Amino acid sequence: MKTNLHFIVNPIAGKGKNELSTDMLEAYFPKSEFVISIKKTEFVLHATALTKASIEEGAQIIVACGGDGTINEVASCLVNTSVFLGILPMGSGNGLASNLKIPKNFKKALSIIKNQNTIAIDTATINGKPFFSNVGVGFDAHVISDFEENTTRRLFSYVKSTLRTLKKYHYKNVVELKYNGTTELISPFLLFVSNSNEMGYKMSLTPRASLQDGLLDVVIVPELSRFKLMLFTMLFLFKKHHWLKEVRFQQLRALEIKGLDNTILKVQKDGGLFTLKEPNIEIAIHPKNLTVCVKK
Repeated sequence: MKTNLHFIVNPIAGKGKNELSTDMLEAYFPKSEFVISIKKTEFVLHATALTKASIEEGAQIIVACGGDGTINEVASCLVNTSVFLGILPMGSGNGLASNLKIPKNFKKALSIIKNQNTIAIDTATINGKPFFSNVGVGFDAHVISDFEENTTRRLFSYVKSTLRTLKKYHYKNVVELKYNGTTELISPFLLFVSNSNEMGYKMSLTPRASLQDGLLDVVIVPELSRFKLMLFTMLFLFKKHHWLKEVRFQQLRALEIKGLDNTILKVQKDGGLFTLKEPNIEIAIHPKNLTVCVKK
């Protein structure tokens, strides 16, 4: 029986030159073994609609071809299903793919999909919406907001967005944080909740996080002085931010965040802005409910 294999391609991800053809793919996936379908996204959330259609069409493997945003849209539809997620990293950061050791090399990534070696990974939700890598409240969400205004999505663009945000960032919101039966009020510079050990571009706030441990890794950074803010940034670049005593780490299965005075907080989800409709945020882990093609 032939494997029904669908590719959801974001043509403008990363460098914006992402092209797949049936002839190209049939060199790796012979007609005798695979039925191939290629679908290209044309607008935001189109990958979601295309993935749902592919599921209805009986796809057994659906390959997200793009960055973390495209992967989020495709994978969100595959949670708690028997359909395998394949990944062709074509984005700028490619955090989840890197965490799963899926290379950017086209041939090697296709080989992983063809072999159909899979693992089950944890996923998480924020207010019921799936995410796979991380969610952030505070500084990183403001960086993403600046980054999304750029027409180019490269590492240098991300660095420039970070520097611009550092200059103008004055985060004074107080949030109520609830976890493990405790409640605290904090004014965080950064509140970062991660399921994976990489944010993209080989950068990480949670290098010990695992996609299979059933836990969220949480980093809490309080409001910092200008000097300590610069120090934190430098330490982060060398993955030594844990040296700063103000930085706290937690491993949790769930937590609640609420902006006081009904403040609607700015949030990023898997590297894209996530629009909240209310001040309450509920985040939870869901163990091993997504099947992904990975290297043996």
